[in-house]
Amino acid sequence: MANHREIPAQVRFPTATELDAEVPGQVITEIADLYTDLDALNLQPLWTQNARLLSKVPRPSALPWLWRHGDLRRMAERSKDLITISRGGDRRVLALANPGLGGKPFATPTLWAAIQYLGGGESAPGHRHSPAAIRFVLEGSGTITTVDGDACEMRSGDLILTPPWQFHDHANESGSPMIWFDGLDLPIVSHLDAIFFELFPGADMQPVRGRNISEGIYGGRATVPRVEGSATGPSSPLLVYRYEDTGKSLAALLAHSAGPMVSLEYINPVTGAGVLPTIGCYAHRIAARRPTVPRREVGSSVFVVYRGSGKSIIDGVEFAWGEGDVFVVPSWACVEHHANVESDLFSITDQPVIKALGLYREDFEAAQKVVGVFEGGNDV
Repeated sequence: MANHREIPAQVRFPTATELDAEVPGQVITEIADLYTDLDALNLQPLWTQNARLLSKVPRPSALPWLWRHGDLRRMAERSKDLITISRGGDRRVLALANPGLGGKPFATPTLWAAIQYLGGGESAPGHRHSPAAIRFVLEGSGTITTVDGDACEMRSGDLILTPPWQFHDHANESGSPMIWFDGLDLPIVSHLDAIFFELFPGADMQPVRGRNISEGIYGGRATVPRVEGSATGPSSPLLVYRYEDTGKSLAALLAHSAGPMVSLEYINPVTGAGVLPTIGCYAHRIAARRPTVPRREVGSSVFVVYRGSGKSIIDGVEFAWGEGDVFVVPSWACVEHHANVESDLFSITDQPVIKALGLYREDFEAAQKVVGVFEGGNDV
């Protein structure tokens, strides 16, 4: 009868090997020597790790996790007093590091999530990079993000895009701080060894061609501009999506829906595709005291609570949330949402990549049994 035995070899891969129960000790020694020699040549046997590599269902390394708004804002305020913004690509940014990812500054294996803080009168100098980025404004006004000369006014609840390799900078023209959520496909681009970065040449800030140019051209409802001489790229030409419009659409959807939650996808107004080829962006409104159906899907998501309060149950663990909180739903985790009051959530997801690769699937389940309550990290 065969069983799995650990082979006594100091190597960088698992050594459990299926062997007959009566295998001689000499054979064990020879297998250990084989494994040592394989490791020295940077080779690895599949038979000792096949089950780990090819699991029956996804086994995400990222953990369901939540960061409290109070902690995020407090640490951003502390950073503001100590860390100045300098030329060299620096931003006063706090990355949300998922504890399941071994210290990497990523929220999931495919998504970077962070909080950026820009004090009154401050500016963050221009640069560009190959990873795509989005900004979702949590609080404040009077700040502009300039993308290739288009100065986009930032208001609470707005979504602002920074497509790959477009120069962008931020300037707070008010006397009060602005805080927003950053989402990037940095982990994906990093894994693909495709990171490029460049400072805006010469000056800190780029020249401004005008304000809200893309919004004026592409922001009309149910209209598709035909811009002479322009080429349709993979990213949306509309750089800012106003919460004023999003909120109206969510209200109308919920008023005429029998379900507990309605969702909108932010899209490219020219092609109808998502705003970016690697990051999907969604707005959700959840009715009070009407739980959503538990659901699994391939692809990880990061949720930002814009308004309201409630809880989400993720793989049987209850995560209570309020305004400004951010939480992660890993790939294939079962999630359901419960709102105490009508609540708006914004989310980013890696679904565009998952679907492009033909890997997307979803499943619905019965209500989950709560087996634990998220307590958060260490108190600081």
